[in-house]
Amino acid sequence: MKTTTPSSDFQITHDYKHVRFIPHDKIRISDSFFGKYQDLINDVVIPYQWEALNDRVEGAEPSYAIKNFRIAAGLEQGEFKGFVFQDSDLSKWLEAVGYSLSINPDPELKKTADQLIDLISKAQQPDGYLNTHFTVKEPDKKWTNLRDCHELYCAGHLIEAAVAYHNATGDTKILDVVCRLADHIDSTFGDEPGKKRGYPGHEEIELALIKLYRLTGEQRYLDLGKFFIDERGKKPLYFELEAEARGKVDHFRMWDHMGASYFQSHLPVREQAKAVGHAVRAVYLYSGMADVALETDDRELFEACKTLWNNITSRQMYVTGAIGSMEFGEAFSFDYDLPNDTVYAETCAAIGLVFFAQRMLQWETDRAYSDVLELVLYNTVLSGISLDGKRFFYVNPLEVWPEACDKNKTRSHVKVSRQPWFGCACCPPNIARLLMSVGSYMYSAKDNNINIHLYVNSQSVIELKDNAVTISQSTDYPWDGNITIEVNPEHEARFAISLRIPEWCKNAQIAINGESYGLEQMHKSGYIKIERKWKNGDTILLNLDMPIMRVKAHPNVRENIGKVAIKRGPLVYCAEAADNGKDLHTIILTKESVFEDCFEKDFLGGACVITSNVKRIDSKGWTGDLYSTDAKITSNPATIKLIPYYLWANREPGEMIVWMREE
Repeated sequence: MKTTTPSSDFQITHDYKHVRFIPHDKIRISDSFFGKYQDLINDVVIPYQWEALNDRVEGAEPSYAIKNFRIAAGLEQGEFKGFVFQDSDLSKWLEAVGYSLSINPDPELKKTADQLIDLISKAQQPDGYLNTHFTVKEPDKKWTNLRDCHELYCAGHLIEAAVAYHNATGDTKILDVVCRLADHIDSTFGDEPGKKRGYPGHEEIELALIKLYRLTGEQRYLDLGKFFIDERGKKPLYFELEAEARGKVDHFRMWDHMGASYFQSHLPVREQAKAVGHAVRAVYLYSGMADVALETDDRELFEACKTLWNNITSRQMYVTGAIGSMEFGEAFSFDYDLPNDTVYAETCAAIGLVFFAQRMLQWETDRAYSDVLELVLYNTVLSGISLDGKRFFYVNPLEVWPEACDKNKTRSHVKVSRQPWFGCACCPPNIARLLMSVGSYMYSAKDNNINIHLYVNSQSVIELKDNAVTISQSTDYPWDGNITIEVNPEHEARFAISLRIPEWCKNAQIAINGESYGLEQMHKSGYIKIERKWKNGDTILLNLDMPIMRVKAHPNVRENIGKVAIKRGPLVYCAEAADNGKDLHTIILTKESVFEDCFEKDFLGGACVITSNVKRIDSKGWTGDLYSTDAKITSNPATIKLIPYYLWANREPGEMIVWMREE
């Protein structure tokens, strides 16, 4: 078996056939929005999560993650505890550390991470296998239950962590570990004689292998990722053959309840037209599919991705960008089934949709992808973490009635307050790794073309075919739509800069060095391409009008008939009891309701809030019994205050609502 072991200075410059995204370490974010979040991740979240992973946070559910690795490494005695995928929490934390170190070198943090890497290395077995559950608890059952047991999923997250850490530090120890692991997996799976023709029950390793391929140039990693995707859904189904071979002993029972579609293995991936099953698995798979399509120039595979993307975003996505409406199985249900109060909308699923959107943008520079990327990022992803960085949402509802969450078991998964940790803690470190690398979603480039997807106060260095361009953005986005973009090329040259004009902006203005630039240049993709000879100090002034909008849902979304959501710029707004009292369901927007926005610098760290005149039904004026044919419904004038959805639940627990009735 060939082992790929990069040297300490090994770094391949990948030859992208399509546009490439600019790495986060080429971008310095300096604003009071994402810059504030990155400071929070650095200063609070990473240290806090390290304590949680070591079971040192009082009142939080234990993680067992570090302890499991110590037992697997032979450093202490004990039993494996936690879920079968417990290793992945630690890997996501390490990936966040890699992103942090790449922009904020910290010797003490690196020392902690290096000690963790030493521990991980000690837990690896001589043949390259690495998984604490099976090493400690079931050493004779490795690779016998791919459907349920997450071995490939855990391997994928460790690979992603290793790539991030190597890119940040140049250190090869963890990279050597994952190359040995990947080589072991490659020797185990494939269509060659003697290998297993299996694929992961929880997808993730597919996209991780492409990252490892791009770093090392090792073709086998790309081939293995492609194999996992191409093999999925072929008949006879591997998961059925595998179950027969182990006597149908299951770890989880989701196959019995939901069948092959839960695992996205009901059809070959190129034949799948609807997003089904576990939502996180689905979008991780689709991200891996898009990666493989890019690397192999597989147009058919890309078209399958596009079909699935369209199904999600046009029929199965919440107004906040959340996905996965069903608590049972953390899954998609069916088109237009988007309940607000029993919603699941897992934070990890939203993060996976961000991954998917970015990869689709590498095929097509189209705001159909970047608008969704922005929507998810500013709403559901940020909802998943508290402002102090120490509490998290797994589920992101659009309507909360605390008494129902407490007493109605169909809503017991919906929490009124964020939690300090979870027994299944996939979401907290996932948020950390995404927010620390958020700069990598801002720009893409190819040849002599630069695409700007997100507007963030920052400075970036972008390498073009014949030039290096420094771009500085100055803006108070998302509170303000005024963006100043200063362009400083290494040398004066002709190239193109394309600006995204979001779908929500109906009135945009552009000026270059003070001279108006016509919007007739806007492509149907929603981007305006400015191609000219650029010189140092050239300035683009972009103004995106941010009207307060009433958003309506498709009539087939039954829960929202006669209701509207309020949106300003990329932000969805909600009403909270802290501002409006109880019984938020009694709010009625009228035709005369006027919305006014105001930035309150002392409100939850600074935010633009919205006020409006409305009516509220007076339940005390009800004159009938539980049901009545002659009782009158009365309403009274009232004023409401709306706040950005991502900020909800940062004060006292109480009701929250996104969709409000319209008269």
